[in-house]
Amino acid sequence: MNRTTVSLIAGTAALAAVTGFATLSSPEAAGTARTAAELPVERTSLLCPSPSTSDIAETSYTSFTPVTKDAGSGGKAELQAAAEESDGKSKSEGKGKGKKAGKPVLEPREPGKPATGDTSGGDAPALVGTAEGKFAPGWTVQETTEVAAGSGRGLQGVNCSAPDTEFWFPGASTAADRTDYVHLTNPDDSAAVVDIELYGKDGALDSTLGEGITVAPHSSDPILLSTLTEEKQENLTVHVNVRSGRVGAAVQALDDKLGGDWLAASTDPSGSLVLPGIPKDATAVRLVAFAPGESDADLKVQLASPSGLITPAGNETLHVKAGMTASADLGDVTRGEAGSLVLTPTDTSVPVVAALRVVRGKGDDQETAFIPATRPVAARATVADNSAKGTTLSLTAPTRGATVKVTASAGSEGGEAVSKTFTLKAGTTQNVEAPTPTGLKGTYALTVEHVSGGPVYGARTLAATEDGVPGFTIQTLPDDRGMVAVPDADEDLSVLQK
Repeated sequence: MNRTTVSLIAGTAALAAVTGFATLSSPEAAGTARTAAELPVERTSLLCPSPSTSDIAETSYTSFTPVTKDAGSGGKAELQAAAEESDGKSKSEGKGKGKKAGKPVLEPREPGKPATGDTSGGDAPALVGTAEGKFAPGWTVQETTEVAAGSGRGLQGVNCSAPDTEFWFPGASTAADRTDYVHLTNPDDSAAVVDIELYGKDGALDSTLGEGITVAPHSSDPILLSTLTEEKQENLTVHVNVRSGRVGAAVQALDDKLGGDWLAASTDPSGSLVLPGIPKDATAVRLVAFAPGESDADLKVQLASPSGLITPAGNETLHVKAGMTASADLGDVTRGEAGSLVLTPTDTSVPVVAALRVVRGKGDDQETAFIPATRPVAARATVADNSAKGTTLSLTAPTRGATVKVTASAGSEGGEAVSKTFTLKAGTTQNVEAPTPTGLKGTYALTVEHVSGGPVYGARTLAATEDGVPGFTIQTLPDDRGMVAVPDADEDLSVLQK
């Protein structure tokens, strides 16, 4: 093997270990990919949006890295404040030009131990985080905000996400009682250029203000959707496409009457989707879907209940026209039981994205959260900021039975980790009795590991009632991508010389 080929393979392995996304997928390299070693990623980036504009907002952050075999002993993790906004504020209704990064909001701790921090008021900046070495595999940061009154009041939560170049958000709105922002955060040293496209029930909305938005280096911009279009649409799909650079993106949906929460991005467009963890006491559930291609999609709608897959009466299917946002009101679809929505093609598979808007409570005491379609727990997923009361872990196995291991970490202020194993029947959803740390003090993380069987999807609900209003927020548990396939140096890689 010549030296050029050796250098190329070494570079590929190094890139894979750093990013967690590099793979060998060519037919010639198939044999190599099958025998590739699984190694922990060596670097991870996370971005947290600015939590709230409310002066009475109280926000907590929780950082956690699960213990990972072969992750080494070195490294570090840090979260720094980004500039509050970029210098060009014409589209973001900002309050001033970019502030410099300040001291970290929290100091991440050793793997296996959660770290917490908090802030108050409406001027908390977005956060830019990096983790290296043993801190990188599976690193997760949860941002949770309590707003006692006003638009969007209630409990708002979001998992800080990795930067990317494309995001889909079905379930946004420009209705009169909604105030929705797309938060864009740029972690890099060069500016990012972003296009925001809006799609309603009749197709793309006319707007030129969403084109070529510049997000300055190490800064964040909240883009108010109603400034991008004059049309009032109850159900919108937002497409964030990055022309250059990369950003983190999340939608903050604030309702004058129904509270509010963060809408995380749907998983990549797919013919079949799972939306896990609908609360059993949900009083109203709305499905919003979008087909980004040139073909219409016809979807079979099913609920994975504790006893198996059932079809909601009156909502057996959903027709989604190409380039148009479709919706269906499912009512109290769970009827007092745990449930997850499963979407599959009725005939030809057409890629779609989807999300649920979930309402709990009645009358004036209502609150809202969102569940986007998500990736399965392929190997491991973690969610932080759990408490002894008000935490519900929901797991579903839509196609085949499966076994998972759930570990409750040590507490942020004390306690010892505990693990339990659960078996899920095919086509069911269970709100499992997740373990809590022995001698718990503070909050803790839950890590779900896939042991055997078919794919498993998960979601965690945090609930807290304030003055009779059932505040809650839901975060899905996609795979943490903490491991990456790296070719073994001893394998025969001569095929790459061709």
